[in-house]
Amino acid sequence: MWSPTEEEKYGVVICSFRGAVPQGLVLELGETVQILEKCEGWYRGVSIRKPNVKGIFPANYIHLKKAIVSNKGQYETVVPLEDSVVTEVTATLQEWAVLWKQLYVKHKVDLFYKLRHVMNELIDLRRQLLSGHLTQDQVREVKRHLTVRLDWGNEHLGLDLVPRKDFEVVDSDQISVSDLYKMHLSSRHSVQQSTSQVDTIRQRHGEACRMPVPHHFFLSLKSFTYNTIGEDTDVFFSLYDVREGKQISERFMVRLNKNGGPRNPEKIDRMCALFTDLSSKDMKRDLYIVAHVIRIGRMLLNDSKKGPPHLHYRRPYGCAVLSIMDVLQSISEIKEEKDFVLKVYTCNNENEWCQIHENIIRKSSTKYTAPSSNYGLIISLQLLRGDMEQVRRENPMIFNRGVSVTRKLGFPDVIMPGDIRNDLYLTLEKGDFERGGKSVQKNIEVTMYVLYADGEILKDCISLGSGEPSRSAYHSFVLYHNNSPRWGEIIKLPIPIDRFRGSHLRFEFRHCSTKDKGEKKLFGFAFTPLMRDDGTTLSDDIHELYVYKCDENSTFNNHALYLGLPCCKEDYNGCPNIPSSLIFQRSTKETFSVSTQLSSTKLTQNVDLLALLKWKAYPDRVMDILGRLRHVSGEEIVKFLQDILDTLFVVLDDNTEKYGLLVFQSLVFIINLLRDSKYFHFRPVMDTYIQKHFAGALAYKELIRCLKWYMDRSAELVRQDHIQEAMRALEYLFKFIVQSRILYSRATCGMEEEQFRSSIQELFQSIRFVLSLDSRSSETLIFTQAALLNSFPAIFDELLQMFTVQEVAEFVRGTLGSMPSTVHIGQSMDVVKLQSIARTVDSRLFSFSESRRILLPVVLHHIHLHLRQQKELLICSGILSSIFSIIKTSSLEGDVVEEVEMMVESLLDVLLQTLLTIMSKSQSQEAVRGQRCPQCTAEITGEYVSCLLSLLRQMSDTHFQHLLDNFQSKDELKEFLLKIFCVFRNLMKMSVFPRDWMVMRLLTSNIIVTTVQYLSSALHKNFTETDFDFKVWNSYFSLAVLFINQPSLQLENATPAKRKKILDKYGDMRVMMAYELFSMWQNLGEHKIHFIPGMIGPFLGVTLVPQPEVRNIMIPIFHDMMDWEQRKNGNFKQVEAELIDKLDSLVSEGKGDENYRELFSLLTQLFGPYPSLLEKIEQETWRETGISFVTSVTRLMERLLDYRDCMKGDETENKKIGCTVNLMNFYKSEINKEEMYIRYIHKLCDMHLQAENYTEAAFTLLLYCELLQWEDRPLREFLHYPSQSEWQRKEGLCRKIIHYFNKGKSWEFGIPLCRELAIQYESLYDYQSLSWIRKMEATYYDNIMEQQRLEPEFFRVGFYGRKFPFFLRNKEYVCRGHDYERLEAFQQRMLSEFPQAIAMQHPNHPDDSILQCDAQYLQIYAVTPIPDNIDVLQMDRVPDRIKSFYRVNNIRKFRYDRPFHKGPKDKENEFKSLWIERTTLTLTHSLPGISRWFEVERRELVEVSPLENAIQVVENKNQELRTLISQYQHKQMHGNINLLSMCLNGVIDAAVNGGIARYQEAFFDKDYITKHPGDAEKITQLKELMQEQVHVLGVGLAVHEKFVHPEMRPLHKKLIDQFQMMRSSLYHELPGLDKLSPACSGTSTPRSNVLVSHGPMSPESIKLVHRHSPLNLLGSVRHSSSSLSSHTSSETGNLVILTDSSVGETAEDMYHMQASPSTSSLSSTHSAPSQMINSAPSSARVLVKGAGLTTLEAEALYLSTEQIQHGRQPCKLSHAAPTNVPHLCPGGATSRGSPSLPDKYRHSREMMMLLPTHRDRPSSAMYPAAIMENGQPPNFQRAFIQQMIGPCKPCSDPNLSVAEKVPSSPYPCITHQSAVWPRWQQLHFIRQCQQWCLFFE
Repeated sequence: MWSPTEEEKYGVVICSFRGAVPQGLVLELGETVQILEKCEGWYRGVSIRKPNVKGIFPANYIHLKKAIVSNKGQYETVVPLEDSVVTEVTATLQEWAVLWKQLYVKHKVDLFYKLRHVMNELIDLRRQLLSGHLTQDQVREVKRHLTVRLDWGNEHLGLDLVPRKDFEVVDSDQISVSDLYKMHLSSRHSVQQSTSQVDTIRQRHGEACRMPVPHHFFLSLKSFTYNTIGEDTDVFFSLYDVREGKQISERFMVRLNKNGGPRNPEKIDRMCALFTDLSSKDMKRDLYIVAHVIRIGRMLLNDSKKGPPHLHYRRPYGCAVLSIMDVLQSISEIKEEKDFVLKVYTCNNENEWCQIHENIIRKSSTKYTAPSSNYGLIISLQLLRGDMEQVRRENPMIFNRGVSVTRKLGFPDVIMPGDIRNDLYLTLEKGDFERGGKSVQKNIEVTMYVLYADGEILKDCISLGSGEPSRSAYHSFVLYHNNSPRWGEIIKLPIPIDRFRGSHLRFEFRHCSTKDKGEKKLFGFAFTPLMRDDGTTLSDDIHELYVYKCDENSTFNNHALYLGLPCCKEDYNGCPNIPSSLIFQRSTKETFSVSTQLSSTKLTQNVDLLALLKWKAYPDRVMDILGRLRHVSGEEIVKFLQDILDTLFVVLDDNTEKYGLLVFQSLVFIINLLRDSKYFHFRPVMDTYIQKHFAGALAYKELIRCLKWYMDRSAELVRQDHIQEAMRALEYLFKFIVQSRILYSRATCGMEEEQFRSSIQELFQSIRFVLSLDSRSSETLIFTQAALLNSFPAIFDELLQMFTVQEVAEFVRGTLGSMPSTVHIGQSMDVVKLQSIARTVDSRLFSFSESRRILLPVVLHHIHLHLRQQKELLICSGILSSIFSIIKTSSLEGDVVEEVEMMVESLLDVLLQTLLTIMSKSQSQEAVRGQRCPQCTAEITGEYVSCLLSLLRQMSDTHFQHLLDNFQSKDELKEFLLKIFCVFRNLMKMSVFPRDWMVMRLLTSNIIVTTVQYLSSALHKNFTETDFDFKVWNSYFSLAVLFINQPSLQLENATPAKRKKILDKYGDMRVMMAYELFSMWQNLGEHKIHFIPGMIGPFLGVTLVPQPEVRNIMIPIFHDMMDWEQRKNGNFKQVEAELIDKLDSLVSEGKGDENYRELFSLLTQLFGPYPSLLEKIEQETWRETGISFVTSVTRLMERLLDYRDCMKGDETENKKIGCTVNLMNFYKSEINKEEMYIRYIHKLCDMHLQAENYTEAAFTLLLYCELLQWEDRPLREFLHYPSQSEWQRKEGLCRKIIHYFNKGKSWEFGIPLCRELAIQYESLYDYQSLSWIRKMEATYYDNIMEQQRLEPEFFRVGFYGRKFPFFLRNKEYVCRGHDYERLEAFQQRMLSEFPQAIAMQHPNHPDDSILQCDAQYLQIYAVTPIPDNIDVLQMDRVPDRIKSFYRVNNIRKFRYDRPFHKGPKDKENEFKSLWIERTTLTLTHSLPGISRWFEVERRELVEVSPLENAIQVVENKNQELRTLISQYQHKQMHGNINLLSMCLNGVIDAAVNGGIARYQEAFFDKDYITKHPGDAEKITQLKELMQEQVHVLGVGLAVHEKFVHPEMRPLHKKLIDQFQMMRSSLYHELPGLDKLSPACSGTSTPRSNVLVSHGPMSPESIKLVHRHSPLNLLGSVRHSSSSLSSHTSSETGNLVILTDSSVGETAEDMYHMQASPSTSSLSSTHSAPSQMINSAPSSARVLVKGAGLTTLEAEALYLSTEQIQHGRQPCKLSHAAPTNVPHLCPGGATSRGSPSLPDKYRHSREMMMLLPTHRDRPSSAMYPAAIMENGQPPNFQRAFIQQMIGPCKPCSDPNLSVAEKVPSSPYPCITHQSAVWPRWQQLHFIRQCQQWCLFFE
């Protein structure tokens, strides 16, 4: 039985559940669930991710967590009872996990790994937080780290910024908008700086930010590797200032054994020190770490004789230095230790030991010796920042290692109150001693003791350095043979304070003998007391002490014996009568110097301070003593603060009248001293003193009197330094006054209360008097007033102890009210005044509602004045923020209606005006200078926006009602509405808040929509009927449109969790505003017509928001607009035009909804289902025009969507161009929008230029040019065109078009434009321009005749399937290929443009299943152009360069042929049943045009019978022969007759396909004539064509004889013989062929470009003469009528390969591969124009047996060719695409676009790769007939060819049947190319041919 749960409400899934049970809920690991019911080990509930789906899941899969349940029951909500930071981390990690994986997919590897690291850190920190084992400080630190990482990740992932307070997410409902804005700024700052929010907050609270941050150096000695000493050593580290030449820190001492390790084993890895309290100023000094190495051992290191081994001396050894400036950068960047090696240098002269570190730093290399290796002291350094408590907290490991705290000499910049210190630093400076009758100087050792007054040696009061325990005696190091030693060694004397008085230091001097006994002989001593007789300690100075003689027998037991002696010169002067008969005699020639420095918080060296503390001892000097207090150093004062204050108030009580003013001045001096940052931490000491130790009950009277006296004199005095100091001390003076009064009142039970009150009131009158003085003429008075204003807010808390809140508020109001207004005051005082007001607002006084009602008017008055004049905006915004923050906090607890009312009246209007000014300045500054003025930054705008929003948010219905009622006139109301609407619009247009401030943006939107709802009624009420105001209404509508289109409100783009959160808190604010908009539109009535068509575009933008409810609200508005315009104008053309313009701009200019893919579906919904516009329109009288309009718009949307998809993605140029053409044509043909049409013309032109399609760019611009006339009508500025006349614009366009035609080598298209321009220039007598254009035209004619041009290929492309863009879907196009582009390359290009497309492998038209499928299919094959201008092509004398242009330009029709067999196939002669299926495609426009491809408009399919095909083949061949012969007759072909030789040879000796004899057999047979009586006429035509061919051949042979080279005579003779045989074979069928045309003998220069065979070929073998598709057989020339006819002269090639005259029927015997221009779906060839062939050099020579050429003759043919090409620039073709590399099909033909050959054919392919690519060589192969046996090649020949080429198989389209794999022409086809073979390739091929011929011989 299911029962509701009581405790189990919330849990986390700990094991994924697949839900494989009825009603099972699928759950993933880590999901959170809300549990509703339970039943026997199962729960029923919902996942938090999908709260709408309920289901059941096992209870043991859930880890339960405590939670708070609210609204128990069906709609209960559950919040986990855990730390909010933990909850946030959990949710954030789940959100990041999805985005993190996407980073990897998007190849953002760097961020991927960084984010993974941060996520792992978050998981670890979350685990620590949940453990519950952390202290409060640790919890706070962990939370800080968590929030910093959360904010970092959110920023880098583009997620929203989270505002926080104390690391927890704030609730925007609980704080003011101003505070929320500041929290956003703070969070953003913490992300950028990765600093704690604590520091950020601290820095915003004034004084605390002035605290200097101390620095500390952590130093650790790792090892001392310079181990050649062999003795124990002491190493002393200290910090040394080079510029001042002194140490600035104590010494850190490390004692090492002779092996370099610590002498104390416990010190291993613990030899470390912390040099503390370095200020920022210290860090800028030239500091060095100096290490002095002192060895402990023999006197001389290398001399064992010097001194006995049992005696050890401290002897100097070496020194090392490290510049902190050099390493500071590196150790500042890392937060860990960094190692350094310090070389230890030895001193060359011990006398200079005290300066060795300076010599090393100065690099005085002559004074020290460098070590022989780089080893030395290895130390590690780390830089730490913060006070010691912070350093201890953040670096516990350092202090766990027993670090030695090494202090700075003297006090740090900041003296902490509890820092008790009593250290005397003594430096052993130098000594000068007598030789004492010895021949050598002494080895002097100094021993020092600290002795108490009773003569006892104080224990542990001498410290050589931190790191080692203190000792009772000090022994100096010994300098060898030196009577004037310089030590420079600093010793610290930490003497207890109670032992300091009466103690003295004794220095004993001994000579260390190096004799065998090694005695240390005492020869003198010196001493000095630590404290003078006057109570002051030894001064910080150098003290030269007297040296007294003594010896080992002398005793110091009775210290009084020498303490009575003078210790130094000053002491001697103080006691002149010294008896001479003393035990100790002074050595007058010997001196000893020490220097001391006291760092004590208990002892003083200042006489004046002691005099003050003991003032009663000097009653006559009290006034002088008080006056001299100002000269005592601050350090001394703060050390004795309490004693000094007690003394001052005792003095004051002693004689008020006499000492009052001086005590007051002294008190002011001390108070101001504590304002210094160095002593700032002593303020709590002062506070504690006032609260607990101050006892001056009568002091308040004198303090008030003195303060008032100072203030009253401020108008008279010129020098006001004392007054200003008193003003600055006002806070603590009032603390003393109030505490004194409390003490007095407590002592007297409240006596003299009235006198006290009246004196305070009088004091305030004086304060007001000071502030009311006109300070413009007195600079000193300004400073006085400023000092008073700065200190004034600090006294409120003190006054509240004695007066009520209202009384204090009245005091303050009167004081603030006494300040002059902004108009009469200087700018500097403005700032001070506002700062004082700001501190007043921030004070505790302002938090009381009673005082706020009193103070608010005067505060608002001053702010209002400043805002009116736009002065000090930043300070004003801070004050307002504080006010709003306080009011928001108060509003949660009580009523603030009155205060809000005051603020609305005073601030709302001026706030709006200020914001408008700031925004306009900001925009203009950016536009003009690209920079903002200081007051126009985003920060100040944000501040004021947050203030305005805070105010509007606090306003209730009552406030709005009062506001609207208070306007005196409608003009005032109108002005207000315009201002507030304008500000709101600017808020949405300007990026005041960054994109990721989603909380702030949503709150802003909520406040705006709420405010607009309040103001709508006023707008409707006041400006609808007779008082209609277009400007206000237009402003309102614009605001509503902008609001709905805000990116932050587009919830469709948000994650589901975020969307739910927003909807739960605010609802969909777009819908709220849309309802408001609709309501206001309905209220307009007849005034709606004013907003047509102006608001159509904006309203359409609203409609395109992907929110169904918004669209449904907006549809009636569109209907209304159409209806109102229909009523007014009888049509709705304006609506239509505006709608189209808006749609275009939304898409092409990137406006409107970002998700453009959905636009069409949205518009379909807009015009589609109920409540659709279409249905509304159908009910109207204007139904037909309305439906037509909707249809047009829908079709436009389809095209715009395609255009947008192409433009926004990384689409190819072809797609973009196609899209643009499609859209451009729509604008022209369907909706006649000329301006849009012209815009897209230029966009298309730019795309063509970018793709270097210059011809297409010219044709595109021509469209615009044709719209213009040769008239002087003025045209406005448009696009990039200036204002000019129509004639000028058309002329400019013509020139540009001509230029583009020239770049595209389409000179024929440019010439008519040249002529048109020439006519215009001639009519205007502009002969200069006329001359220029005529020259241009002449140049174009020259270019046509001289420059090379390639004939492009044409390809038919079918786009099938619904996945293609609309403009391509299920359509077929013909595309003009790029230069050198073949079918394979084109196919590859298309497939790369449409990567999802599938290539169809057959040419058949697809069925409906493909057309309607959700996929993309591409069908591509080459097509042949059908020229329109046949006349030019048939003229004999027209050069082929000209003809080639007309063959491939102005083409609108294309065709491709498919051969097939109809009926039974004749095995003996396949030509009898070979039919051709010919498809002709007609395009919408001719190519070339405005695009490289056009749609197929019409397709026609016809079948060509075998006889018709034969007629076309022979006719084409005759035409080819005639053209070529004509060229030689008219000497268009100079010298070289190779082309003619090959063409004649190919026809006369057609060995491969059998020549025209196969046609004779097929169609002149009696059976055929009988069966086909209807073909008699065609048979006759074929006979006539054959007769004509024989005649043409005769003429050709005559021409050939005339030009043939003598060496080529055998070939000519062979041609004549074979021609006779051919003529005789036709004799019986075709009478009249018995006469041979004369063949003259003569010489000519042979140039063997291509020799073509024309022999017979069996039909069985013909089926192999194709490439990989049967459509390859359609190898007609571009203008030929047969797809397999032989080529015209323009298609002659470079090379001859001879093949057998009769080829076997088996696949293995096939050696030829047809390679003519093809229409195959998988391949094509390219026919280069003949002029390129004519100019190209021969590229190879082939030895031909049986064709009349010997090997020698072939060599001659090659050589002669070389001579002819000598000096001629060959035409070079580059083959960029790898698809142009030939893949040889069986038979040696080039396979292009076909699958690779099987492995067993690979060898032949690789052999043939040595040949040129397909463009560079022929594909026909012929072998000599003479060596054939019975029509078959001999076995050895067959074997050889099989070895060379491999077993041959048909390479064809697998989709075609065997019947289709047939040839359609008896002629072998040839290909011509124009590229030059490399020499090595030519020679290699010649050698191969020679081997073949020799082998066959």
